[in-house]
Amino acid sequence: MGVGEWFSDLCNSLRISSDKRSSVAYRTGRIVGRLNSDLRGLSSDAAYRFYVGSYGRSTAIPSVSDVDLLYELPYALYARFHGHAGNGQSALLGLIKDSIRRTYNVSDMAGDGQVVVINFTDGVRFEVLPAFVNTDGSYTFADSNNGGSWRICRPKQEMEAFSARNVACNYNLVELSRMVRAWRDTNNLSMSGMLIDTLAYQFLGTWVYRDKSYVYYDWMTRDFFHFLAGLSTQQVYWLAPGSNSYVYRSDVFQHKARSAELRALEALECLRLNHEWSAKQKYRQIYGTAFRT
Repeated sequence: MGVGEWFSDLCNSLRISSDKRSSVAYRTGRIVGRLNSDLRGLSSDAAYRFYVGSYGRSTAIPSVSDVDLLYELPYALYARFHGHAGNGQSALLGLIKDSIRRTYNVSDMAGDGQVVVINFTDGVRFEVLPAFVNTDGSYTFADSNNGGSWRICRPKQEMEAFSARNVACNYNLVELSRMVRAWRDTNNLSMSGMLIDTLAYQFLGTWVYRDKSYVYYDWMTRDFFHFLAGLSTQQVYWLAPGSNSYVYRSDVFQHKARSAELRALEALECLRLNHEWSAKQKYRQIYGTAFRT
Protein backbone atom coordinates (compact mmCIF):
# COMPACT_ATOMS: atom_id res chain seq x y z
CA MET A 1 0.00 0.00 0.00
CA GLY A 2 1.18 3.51 -0.82
CA VAL A 3 0.40 6.86 0.76
CA GLY A 4 -2.78 7.24 -1.26
CA GLU A 5 -4.16 3.95 0.06
CA TRP A 6 -3.15 4.85 3.62
CA PHE A 7 -5.20 8.02 3.55
CA SER A 8 -8.06 6.47 1.60
CA ASP A 9 -8.27 3.87 4.37
CA LEU A 10 -8.19 6.61 7.01
CA CYS A 11 -11.02 8.50 5.33
CA ASN A 12 -13.08 5.32 4.98
CA SER A 13 -12.67 4.65 8.70
CA LEU A 14 -14.02 8.15 9.46
CA ARG A 15 -17.32 7.63 7.65
CA ILE A 16 -20.45 7.05 9.73
CA SER A 17 -21.79 3.52 9.40
CA SER A 18 -25.02 2.78 7.56
CA ASP A 19 -26.48 1.35 10.80
CA LYS A 20 -25.91 4.61 12.66
CA ARG A 21 -27.32 6.64 9.76
CA SER A 22 -30.38 4.41 9.72
CA SER A 23 -30.88 4.94 13.45
CA VAL A 24 -30.56 8.72 13.05
CA ALA A 25 -33.01 8.69 10.11
CA TYR A 26 -35.53 6.59 12.07
CA ARG A 27 -35.46 8.92 15.07
CA THR A 28 -35.61 11.98 12.83
CA GLY A 29 -38.68 10.61 11.09
CA ARG A 30 -40.47 10.00 14.38
CA ILE A 31 -39.65 13.47 15.71
CA VAL A 32 -40.62 15.26 12.50
CA GLY A 33 -43.71 13.13 12.00
CA ARG A 34 -44.96 14.14 15.42
CA LEU A 35 -44.23 17.85 14.90
CA ASN A 36 -45.88 17.88 11.47
CA SER A 37 -48.94 16.12 12.86
CA ASP A 38 -49.29 18.39 15.90
CA LEU A 39 -48.35 21.73 14.35
CA ARG A 40 -49.49 21.37 10.74
CA GLY A 41 -52.06 18.58 10.70
CA LEU A 42 -49.78 16.91 8.16
CA SER A 43 -48.91 13.24 7.83
CA SER A 44 -45.22 13.38 6.84
CA ASP A 45 -42.03 12.33 8.56
CA ALA A 46 -39.78 14.19 6.10
CA ALA A 47 -41.31 17.58 5.25
CA TYR A 48 -40.16 20.87 6.78
CA ARG A 49 -36.87 19.67 8.20
CA PHE A 50 -33.19 19.41 7.34
CA TYR A 51 -29.98 18.53 9.14
CA VAL A 52 -27.59 21.31 10.10
CA GLY A 53 -24.24 21.32 11.90
CA SER A 54 -21.60 18.69 11.20
CA TYR A 55 -24.20 16.06 10.34
CA GLY A 56 -25.76 18.40 7.78
CA ARG A 57 -22.40 19.26 6.22
CA SER A 58 -21.43 15.53 6.11
CA THR A 59 -18.31 16.25 8.17
CA ALA A 60 -19.32 14.27 11.26
CA ILE A 61 -17.27 11.17 12.10
CA PRO A 62 -18.34 7.92 13.84
CA SER A 63 -17.68 9.36 17.31
CA VAL A 64 -20.33 12.05 16.68
CA SER A 65 -22.83 12.34 19.50
CA ASP A 66 -24.81 15.44 18.43
CA VAL A 67 -27.32 15.47 15.58
CA ASP A 68 -28.54 18.99 14.79
CA LEU A 69 -31.97 19.17 13.17
CA LEU A 70 -33.81 22.31 12.04
CA TYR A 71 -37.60 22.12 11.89
CA GLU A 72 -39.46 24.83 9.96
CA LEU A 73 -42.36 26.15 12.00
CA PRO A 74 -45.65 27.43 10.51
CA TYR A 75 -45.44 31.21 10.55
CA ALA A 76 -48.69 31.58 12.48
CA LEU A 77 -46.82 30.46 15.57
CA TYR A 78 -44.52 33.48 15.33
CA ALA A 79 -47.42 35.91 15.76
CA ARG A 80 -48.76 33.81 18.63
CA PHE A 81 -45.52 33.66 20.59
CA HIS A 82 -44.15 37.07 19.61
CA GLY A 83 -47.11 38.61 21.40
CA HIS A 84 -46.92 36.18 24.29
CA ALA A 85 -46.96 37.62 27.80
CA GLY A 86 -43.61 36.99 29.42
CA ASN A 87 -40.93 34.88 27.73
CA GLY A 88 -42.66 33.82 24.51
CA GLN A 89 -39.48 32.14 23.27
CA SER A 90 -39.42 29.83 26.27
CA ALA A 91 -43.11 29.07 25.77
CA LEU A 92 -42.47 28.18 22.11
CA LEU A 93 -39.66 25.78 23.05
CA GLY A 94 -42.02 24.28 25.66
CA LEU A 95 -44.63 23.66 22.96
CA ILE A 96 -42.07 21.85 20.79
CA LYS A 97 -40.80 19.82 23.72
CA ASP A 98 -44.32 18.75 24.72
CA SER A 99 -45.06 17.67 21.15
CA ILE A 100 -41.91 15.57 20.85
CA ARG A 101 -42.54 14.04 24.28
CA ARG A 102 -45.74 12.51 22.91
CA THR A 103 -43.47 10.29 20.79
CA TYR A 104 -40.27 10.16 22.86
CA ASN A 105 -41.29 10.30 26.49
CA VAL A 106 -37.69 10.26 27.72
CA SER A 107 -36.77 11.82 31.02
CA ASP A 108 -33.67 13.50 29.61
CA MET A 109 -35.28 16.17 27.42
CA ALA A 110 -35.07 19.92 27.86
CA GLY A 111 -35.57 23.26 26.17
CA ASP A 112 -31.99 24.49 26.26
CA GLY A 113 -31.91 28.20 25.40
CA GLN A 114 -32.45 27.87 21.64
CA VAL A 115 -33.03 24.16 21.00
CA VAL A 116 -34.94 21.20 22.36
CA VAL A 117 -32.41 18.59 23.45
CA ILE A 118 -33.17 14.87 23.50
CA ASN A 119 -30.52 12.64 25.06
CA PHE A 120 -30.99 9.01 24.04
CA THR A 121 -29.67 6.15 26.14
CA ASP A 122 -27.13 5.11 23.48
CA GLY A 123 -25.30 8.42 23.86
CA VAL A 124 -26.76 10.13 20.79
CA ARG A 125 -28.05 13.64 21.43
CA PHE A 126 -30.56 15.34 19.14
CA GLU A 127 -30.72 19.13 19.20
CA VAL A 128 -33.90 20.31 17.47
CA LEU A 129 -33.90 23.97 16.42
CA PRO A 130 -37.46 25.16 15.71
CA ALA A 131 -37.29 28.14 13.36
CA PHE A 132 -39.30 30.31 10.96
CA VAL A 133 -38.10 30.67 7.37
CA ASN A 134 -37.70 34.27 6.15
CA THR A 135 -38.15 35.60 2.61
CA ASP A 136 -34.36 35.96 2.14
CA GLY A 137 -33.75 32.31 3.03
CA SER A 138 -32.52 33.01 6.56
CA TYR A 139 -34.27 31.67 9.65
CA THR A 140 -35.62 33.32 12.77
CA PHE A 141 -35.33 31.23 15.92
CA ALA A 142 -36.21 31.64 19.58
CA ASP A 143 -33.59 32.38 22.21
CA SER A 144 -35.12 31.96 25.65
CA ASN A 145 -32.07 33.31 27.50
CA ASN A 146 -32.11 36.66 29.30
CA GLY A 147 -35.84 37.15 29.11
CA GLY A 148 -36.23 35.96 25.54
CA SER A 149 -35.41 37.32 22.07
CA TRP A 150 -35.57 36.39 18.36
CA ARG A 151 -32.36 35.73 16.49
CA ILE A 152 -31.34 35.09 12.89
CA CYS A 153 -29.27 32.25 11.40
CA ARG A 154 -28.37 31.30 7.83
CA PRO A 155 -27.65 27.56 7.84
CA LYS A 156 -28.59 26.94 4.20
CA GLN A 157 -26.24 29.67 2.98
CA GLU A 158 -23.46 28.16 5.10
CA MET A 159 -24.04 24.66 3.77
CA GLU A 160 -24.30 25.86 0.16
CA ALA A 161 -20.97 27.71 0.41
CA PHE A 162 -19.31 24.72 2.06
CA SER A 163 -20.71 22.28 -0.51
CA ALA A 164 -19.64 24.47 -3.45
CA ARG A 165 -16.05 24.61 -2.19
CA ASN A 166 -16.06 20.89 -1.48
CA VAL A 167 -16.98 20.20 -5.12
CA ALA A 168 -14.43 22.75 -6.39
CA CYS A 169 -11.74 21.04 -4.29
CA ASN A 170 -12.40 17.52 -5.59
CA TYR A 171 -14.36 16.68 -2.41
CA ASN A 172 -11.24 17.10 -0.29
CA LEU A 173 -12.93 19.61 2.04
CA VAL A 174 -15.22 17.05 3.65
CA GLU A 175 -12.35 14.57 3.96
CA LEU A 176 -10.03 17.13 5.57
CA SER A 177 -12.74 18.25 7.99
CA ARG A 178 -13.24 14.68 9.16
CA MET A 179 -9.50 14.11 9.51
CA VAL A 180 -9.17 17.23 11.65
CA ARG A 181 -11.94 15.95 13.92
CA ALA A 182 -9.91 12.76 14.43
CA TRP A 183 -6.89 14.91 15.35
CA ARG A 184 -9.01 17.02 17.72
CA ASP A 185 -10.39 13.94 19.48
CA THR A 186 -6.95 12.32 19.72
CA ASN A 187 -5.57 15.50 21.32
CA ASN A 188 -8.55 16.15 23.64
CA LEU A 189 -9.09 19.62 22.20
CA SER A 190 -12.23 21.65 22.75
CA MET A 191 -12.82 22.78 19.15
CA SER A 192 -16.26 23.00 17.60
CA GLY A 193 -17.11 21.28 14.36
CA MET A 194 -18.10 24.63 12.86
CA LEU A 195 -14.68 26.07 13.65
CA ILE A 196 -12.93 23.04 12.14
CA ASP A 197 -15.02 23.29 8.98
CA THR A 198 -14.49 27.05 8.73
CA LEU A 199 -10.71 26.75 8.99
CA ALA A 200 -10.55 23.81 6.58
CA TYR A 201 -12.68 25.86 4.16
CA GLN A 202 -10.29 28.80 4.40
CA PHE A 203 -7.19 26.64 3.98
CA LEU A 204 -8.39 24.75 0.91
CA GLY A 205 -9.52 27.95 -0.75
CA THR A 206 -5.88 28.77 -1.54
CA TRP A 207 -4.02 25.44 -1.20
CA VAL A 208 -2.26 24.77 -4.48
CA TYR A 209 -3.07 21.03 -4.53
CA ARG A 210 -6.72 21.35 -3.51
CA ASP A 211 -7.98 19.44 -6.57
CA LYS A 212 -5.65 16.44 -6.13
CA SER A 213 -6.30 12.95 -4.75
CA TYR A 214 -5.43 10.98 -1.61
CA VAL A 215 -1.84 10.72 -2.88
CA TYR A 216 -1.39 14.34 -1.80
CA TYR A 217 -2.84 13.91 1.69
CA ASP A 218 0.57 13.62 3.31
CA TRP A 219 1.32 17.12 2.00
CA MET A 220 -2.19 18.27 2.91
CA THR A 221 -1.58 17.10 6.48
CA ARG A 222 1.73 18.97 6.65
CA ASP A 223 0.40 22.15 5.05
CA PHE A 224 -2.91 22.32 6.92
CA PHE A 225 -1.28 22.02 10.34
CA HIS A 226 1.32 24.59 9.28
CA PHE A 227 -1.58 26.90 8.40
CA LEU A 228 -3.33 26.17 11.69
CA ALA A 229 -0.19 26.64 13.79
CA GLY A 230 0.46 30.00 12.11
CA LEU A 231 -2.87 31.54 13.12
CA SER A 232 -2.66 34.19 15.82
CA THR A 233 -3.31 32.93 19.33
CA GLN A 234 -4.94 36.31 19.98
CA GLN A 235 -7.71 35.69 17.45
CA VAL A 236 -10.86 34.47 19.16
CA TYR A 237 -13.33 34.15 16.25
CA TRP A 238 -13.50 33.51 12.51
CA LEU A 239 -16.27 34.15 9.97
CA ALA A 240 -18.37 31.19 8.87
CA PRO A 241 -18.54 30.55 5.12
CA GLY A 242 -21.75 31.70 3.49
CA SER A 243 -23.12 33.66 6.45
CA ASN A 244 -20.16 35.52 8.00
CA SER A 245 -21.49 34.52 11.42
CA TYR A 246 -18.93 34.60 14.21
CA VAL A 247 -17.39 31.20 15.00
CA TYR A 248 -15.58 31.36 18.33
CA ARG A 249 -12.74 29.20 19.58
CA SER A 250 -12.50 27.84 23.10
CA ASP A 251 -9.09 26.16 23.52
CA VAL A 252 -5.94 27.65 22.00
CA PHE A 253 -5.14 25.02 19.37
CA GLN A 254 -2.00 26.40 17.71
CA HIS A 255 0.55 24.62 19.92
CA LYS A 256 -0.94 21.18 19.28
CA ALA A 257 -1.23 22.03 15.60
CA ARG A 258 2.51 22.79 15.57
CA SER A 259 3.18 19.38 17.13
CA ALA A 260 1.08 17.75 14.41
CA GLU A 261 3.01 19.67 11.74
CA LEU A 262 6.31 18.38 13.17
CA ARG A 263 4.98 14.79 13.17
CA ALA A 264 3.92 15.25 9.54
CA LEU A 265 7.39 16.50 8.60
CA GLU A 266 8.95 13.52 10.37
CA ALA A 267 6.60 11.18 8.48
CA LEU A 268 7.66 12.68 5.16
CA GLU A 269 11.30 12.17 6.08
CA CYS A 270 10.56 8.55 7.01
CA LEU A 271 8.94 8.08 3.62
CA ARG A 272 11.95 9.60 1.90
CA LEU A 273 14.08 6.96 3.62
CA ASN A 274 11.56 4.19 2.77
CA HIS A 275 10.75 3.67 6.46
CA GLU A 276 7.04 3.13 5.87
CA TRP A 277 6.22 1.61 9.27
CA SER A 278 7.77 4.60 11.06
CA ALA A 279 5.86 7.01 8.81
CA LYS A 280 2.59 5.29 9.66
CA GLN A 281 3.37 5.60 13.36
CA LYS A 282 3.82 9.36 12.94
CA TYR A 283 0.44 9.69 11.23
CA ARG A 284 -1.13 7.54 13.94
CA GLN A 285 0.22 10.02 16.52
CA ILE A 286 -1.63 12.76 14.62
CA TYR A 287 -4.92 11.04 13.80
CA GLY A 288 -5.16 8.34 16.45
CA THR A 289 -6.41 4.80 15.99
CA ALA A 290 -8.45 5.76 12.90
CA PHE A 291 -5.12 5.68 11.06
CA ARG A 292 -4.51 1.96 10.86
CA THR A 293 -0.94 0.60 10.73
